[in-house]
Formats: sequence, structure tokens, C-alpha cells
Amino acid sequence: MSGQQIIRLQSIHQLHEALGFDKPRHPLVSIIEVSQYRTPEAILGQKVISELYWIALKDKSCGFEYGRHHYDFGEGVLLFTAPGQVITIAEEVPAQDQAGWMLFFHPDLIRPFPLGRDIDQYSFFNYEVFEALHLSEEEEKVLTDCVAKIKQEYSQRIDNHTQRVIVSSLELLLNYSLRFYERQFNTRTTRHKDVVTQFERELKQYFQSEQHLSNRLPDIAYFAAKAHLSTHYFSDLLKKETGRSAKDHINDFVIEKAKSLLLSSQSSISEIAYDLGFNYPHYFTRLFKAKTGMTPLQYRSAR
Repeated sequence: MSGQQIIRLQSIHQLHEALGFDKPRHPLVSIIEVSQYRTPEAILGQKVISELYWIALKDKSCGFEYGRHHYDFGEGVLLFTAPGQVITIAEEVPAQDQAGWMLFFHPDLIRPFPLGRDIDQYSFFNYEVFEALHLSEEEEKVLTDCVAKIKQEYSQRIDNHTQRVIVSSLELLLNYSLRFYERQFNTRTTRHKDVVTQFERELKQYFQSEQHLSNRLPDIAYFAAKAHLSTHYFSDLLKKETGRSAKDHINDFVIEKAKSLLLSSQSSISEIAYDLGFNYPHYFTRLFKAKTGMTPLQYRSAR
């Protein structure tokens, strides 16, 4: 095989062609049983970028590389990918060694419905592979039943209600996944508390070492990388453990430092803003007022 290329899949029809399957029964959604899946040699080892959402229930190794990580689990897990993410099928795995299903759907499937607007709320589509959802047998059955309803619907005669029924079942699957992820967060609470403690320590260290003077205000991605987690998983973890987002933690920390500087120094509002890492003083003023109900000048004068 020649050098690695990038294969782009923009439709369910192109997906079926690339995998060697017959024409899809529905133009916007397809379910593939893993036991029937064979990796075509033409895409083995190649980078694949699709414009489709993908939900996969897998067990054992499936030979996938997702982002920077290899997908290799010894139990049933649920993996989500959003359009535009890179997947590499690094190795062939015999079909008889696998079980599960893969659900693909095009964004146009959900666009006419509220789910099209709300899909970004399901942040697990942007988790890394090692943050996949580990399922119990009961949970697997619940999700597989949802998938079976979707497949049954598009396998019948398609009518004016088909798409709505499919999207309803898909939304149910996603909401169950939210519930099961919450269970996973709860069972890993000890480990997650360590992440929260590390984050608070790293946030203090960032300012103590004056990194904000050269690198400006830290963002969520900086602390997520320190914890070796994806930005979305890190944010959801903090929200679950503390009730506040990572951005709220960072902003609240900065505002508390700002209050101290306003009361303990004669520096101007602009100087304090720059000292805290803001590129523009009016951004600082806007954030301060949003958090305290007063401008920095009003806060200083009131004290």
C-alpha cells in the first residue's frame, strides 16, 4: 500500500461504499452489526474523517486509533465521535472476536428537530477514547434496545413519521447515556476528587509563578492537559464534583485576586487588568461587574 491518505466520508451512502456494504436503507442513518463488519484493505491504516456522528458499542480490541489514542478495551464500552474527528483503523480484528453495534447518523437527520439544536449538550461526543463509557450488562441491554427500535423503524416502509420516530429513539439513547455517564462519574468519585485538588493546586501555582504575565489568563485546555483529560471531560468532571464549571473556577479565582489588588494597591484599573493577564482592561471590567455587580472602580470606592 502507498503512503497514508485521508479518506473523507460525507454521507451514509459513502460510508456503505467504503465499507463494502449494500446501499443503505435510509439516507441519513445506518446501524452496522460489528459481527458483520470487515475492514476493507483500502482503508486499513488510513486516516478517516467523516461528517457523521458515530456511536459504537464495542467489546475487546477493535483495532481503532481515535485521535491520539488506541482503542483497546477488554469489556463492553460505548464510544462517541462527532463530525470532523479523525479515526484510523490500525489493524484488522476477526469479526468472530467482536460483538456490538455501530450507529452512524448524518447531522441532517436531527437538524429539523430540537435535538439538532441541543446535540452540543451531549459533551461526551468530544471525549477522548480513554474516557469512554463502561457499561454494565443491564445498561448495554437498554441501549441496544434503543438501537433495535431505530433499525426496525428504518427497515420498514419509510413514511412521513419515520424520521421523527428515529430521532425520538436516538434522543432516548443519548439521555440514557447521560444517566450512565453520571453513574460512572459517581463510581470514580475518589479519583475525580484528586483531579479537583490537582486543578486547584495548579491554578494557584499558575499565578504564583507569574505565568499569567507572559501567557495571559489560563484556559480550561491548559488544566485539562495537566490532568491528561480532554477539555470536555475535564469540564464535566469539575461540574459534577463541585457544581461549578472550570471556567467559573478560573474566573472566581481571578476576581478574588482582583479584589485584593484593588484594595491593597494604588495601581490603576488598567494596570491591575494587565497584571492579572487580561489583554484588554474592558474585558476585566466586564467580568468583574458580572461577578460582583460593581465595576472595579465602584468596588474600590465602596471600600
